[in-house]
Amino acid sequence: MEMEKIVTQPVIETERFTLRPVRKSDMGLIELYASDERVARMTTSIPHPVPPGLTEAFITRAMQDDREEDVWVMDGLCAGGAEVMGVISLERMDRNQSEVGYWVGPPYWNTGLASDAVQALVEANPMGNANMFASVFQDNPASARVLTHCGFEYLGDAESFSVARDASVPTWTYSRKLTPAP
Repeated sequence: MEMEKIVTQPVIETERFTLRPVRKSDMGLIELYASDERVARMTTSIPHPVPPGLTEAFITRAMQDDREEDVWVMDGLCAGGAEVMGVISLERMDRNQSEVGYWVGPPYWNTGLASDAVQALVEANPMGNANMFASVFQDNPASARVLTHCGFEYLGDAESFSVARDASVPTWTYSRKLTPAP
């Protein structure tokens, strides 16, 4: 029997869900949602179709001690929901900053889950950042509303490559100033 590695990142609890480190047992539901073309097309890094082994490699990276990104699963079991409803992450940047990334499984769209998850992460500020950044594709105004709802301010337009679309896609970039932990 193989023991799961203990990932040292905080668990963030809300009434509706728990943001907890990703674990190997999440692979099936993460792959199910990430395999949905509507999810993949709104991310920079998820290809469509999802090739064999990609989800396992993602989980393995997320569990490494020397990772550059902390990944949390939106786990709704505490409120009678599903074990995996989406994923949210913070990628370390220089100058005490990080970049927020997230996606929500289609069954949980238009429920406020993304806004609640981003707000919980901002309030917890687990990396003690001075700033958080995020960008969304311009054809995803719902994600832009999530960020502005959570106090992110528009910085400007850019573009990012989407693996699922095999193209550069116009983005809106946002920033949120935080009070870093002492």
